[in-house]
Amino acid sequence: MENWIYFWLILLVATLILEGVTVGLTSIWVSGGALVALIVAAFHGPVWLQAVVFFVVTFILLYFTRPWAMKYLNSKKVRSNYEETLGAEVRVLEKVENRLETGKAIYNGMEWTARALHDDEIFEVDEMAIVAEVVGVKLILRKKDTDMDQMVKDQSEEMVTN
Repeated sequence: MENWIYFWLILLVATLILEGVTVGLTSIWVSGGALVALIVAAFHGPVWLQAVVFFVVTFILLYFTRPWAMKYLNSKKVRSNYEETLGAEVRVLEKVENRLETGKAIYNGMEWTARALHDDEIFEVDEMAIVAEVVGVKLILRKKDTDMDQMVKDQSEEMVTN
């Protein structure tokens, strides 16, 4: 009986250490199950009951508290610079022409190497363009279609007001 107390204690300490090292809610749920199984063992509960309590408590903790904890811990997720740039309007600083491998654009006060989405497109200096994608450290630009961009903007505003 005493061996099982040590087993649950070692499992509890090991999972707590693992949790402390990873800081990612990887084993805290098992720690809870081990703690309750340790209590059952301390009160001389049979081994089968300790195992059942361990698995039931671990499952309950995983199922009911993990989604809440993950939402709470990930609530401060900030979009990366990459995600923020997509769809943004940029000003061309140097003529963008894929065939000559030239082009620079400015976004948010930073100068980026720029290329056109389609090889036949050319962007002139001071032309406004839209970031279609980001490949490495290059902005891939598309022509600014004022009618389409206005329609998307109107739809976004309409969704907000409804």
